[in-house]
Amino acid sequence: MGLVAGGLFLVGAAIIFALQLSEPPTASSFDLSAIPAEVNFRAPAITLNDLQGRTNSLADYLDRVVLVNNWAIWCPPCKAEMPTLQDYYNSHAKQGFVIIGIEAGDPANEVASFVAEYRLTFPIWLDPLGKATDAFQNYNLPSSYVIDRSGTVRLAWVGEISREMLEKYVTPLIEEK
Repeated sequence: MGLVAGGLFLVGAAIIFALQLSEPPTASSFDLSAIPAEVNFRAPAITLNDLQGRTNSLADYLDRVVLVNNWAIWCPPCKAEMPTLQDYYNSHAKQGFVIIGIEAGDPANEVASFVAEYRLTFPIWLDPLGKATDAFQNYNLPSSYVIDRSGTVRLAWVGEISREMLEKYVTPLIEEK
């Protein structure tokens, strides 16, 4: 019994030693962002006003791949992902892709200041009554949903999204014709 215990101790010590010698993961090799759930349901009927006061509906975006992003100006992971979302939008908008940022209830003037500060150019809708979070039955922020060209929600995220995750999961949907 003592030999077995001693042998296990030596194996464990060797593993710990080997792990200490290996290099820690770098930001480029280790992605901590959220991974989406694959889902399959019809996009909810959501109609909201944008920052200019115009009424918009998800139904207006059929034949496009849409990433609906529920967020708030006070939410740290929401703020952190905005430059990534904007960059991805810039890269894929000409391929029939759009992001609709649905802000969860802050005053329009504060949202407009946030949009200007972060230089957001994708559509921003205001949701003072929580219609979008109710429609998706998810009250976590940020939360994102990818709707394919037929109006089916295919991916659902809770948490900050990285560029790598967008490329891995959303780009193939954009490339589907």
